[in-house]
Amino acid sequence: MGRLVVVSNRIPVATARVGATGGLAVALADVLARQDALWIGWNGDVAEDPDPPSSRRMRRTEIVGFGLTPQMHAGFYAGFSNAVLWPLFHYRLGLVEYRREDYAVYNEVNERFARIVRERLAPDDTLWVHDYHLIPLARILRRQGVTNRIGFFLHIPWPAAEVFRSLPVHRDLAEALAHYDLVGFQTASHAHQFADYLGSGEGPSVEAFGRRFEIGGFPIGIDTQQFAEMASKSASGEAGARLAESTGNRALVIGVDRLDHSKGLPNRIAGFANFLARNPDWHGRVQYLQIAPVSRGEVANYRALRRELDGMAGRLNGKYAEFDWTPLRYINRGYPRKALAAFYRQARIGLVTPLRDGMNLVAKEYVAAQQASDPGVLVLSEFAGAAAELSGALKVNPYDADAIGDAIAQGLAMPFEERIARWKADYATVEANTAGVWARGYLATLEAARGLIAA
Repeated sequence: MGRLVVVSNRIPVATARVGATGGLAVALADVLARQDALWIGWNGDVAEDPDPPSSRRMRRTEIVGFGLTPQMHAGFYAGFSNAVLWPLFHYRLGLVEYRREDYAVYNEVNERFARIVRERLAPDDTLWVHDYHLIPLARILRRQGVTNRIGFFLHIPWPAAEVFRSLPVHRDLAEALAHYDLVGFQTASHAHQFADYLGSGEGPSVEAFGRRFEIGGFPIGIDTQQFAEMASKSASGEAGARLAESTGNRALVIGVDRLDHSKGLPNRIAGFANFLARNPDWHGRVQYLQIAPVSRGEVANYRALRRELDGMAGRLNGKYAEFDWTPLRYINRGYPRKALAAFYRQARIGLVTPLRDGMNLVAKEYVAAQQASDPGVLVLSEFAGAAAELSGALKVNPYDADAIGDAIAQGLAMPFEERIARWKADYATVEANTAGVWARGYLATLEAARGLIAA
């Protein structure tokens, strides 16, 4: 049996303590432990004359990383990937900055990925390509004669057909996806929207651009048991103890997101402000902790978002804070997963309200971290992929700040029996649909899909 060859924009970051960090590394840990594998991607280096590809070992996986030139980084990563595809796929058309030269560089960098893959590919290897940065990769490899099984998984939402058609090169990108054996999405709804764009029915087998391939929804999960155990053990650790001491007997509301336009942070802070305005009896008795590490800080509209949030946080605290109570703690730095697990466990409300999200694993981590005898309540955007799975969450429209405020109030006042029932339903789902189940299910479908592609 051949290797599993994972191709992603970034390779796992090595650390002396745990071997690797990164969400995809965690999600693939189960399947990578079961077989020999190769993982290829950008190592994060940007230089005028990048070093040639180099490799290292991560248990049974060989990791091959390479650098990009500043021009490649600007056009491929900052340009077409994150100034076009990211906002477009999250329905933020006003943030799209399309330039033909960026799309040309995007394809050039995919050509570079393809060369490095081909140099190391064996005939019986299976390729699994991840995310929007690498949509053209299979087409390039097919044109170079590669006949291996190739799957693609999109970790972000797939937009409605009319939204996708607003991209000048929409047809070219869709045709590139037709060169995969299996195109996977986070939800059945995203797969349906892709099929709707193609005009080819519901799937799982579709025909487009003279090719036949499979599509489907594969909701990604977490290592539920491992995260639950981490939350339990970390609750009395240093970070958890410091948070508990600082909040005292106040109810904790928590949000954890990258600082990104898709996360709906201005709407969320406005929702908490509405909650405070309508529920003065909770003043001094509740505290909202929003952790929002900065991402893409070099991009102007991300800097503008940070300024907006800084201003909102300051105005909210200026209006409601007392000398012994600050209602909102807004922090622009990240924390280790162990600390976050402890924070989730303490929170009475998990506030997860993105404007649009492929899945959102914070929602699942919050559920997994809860204490079974006294769980908190998840407030979840109806536009997060996780909303299709987590029936026990309080669902809100993230554009409605009033609804967010009302859901916070409902969650804080929720009777114990209802909290238990809602949490049990969601924990059963998260426990059943783990990261390992996701990866094995996708790869089994890819194995069965082999042979469907026909020129």
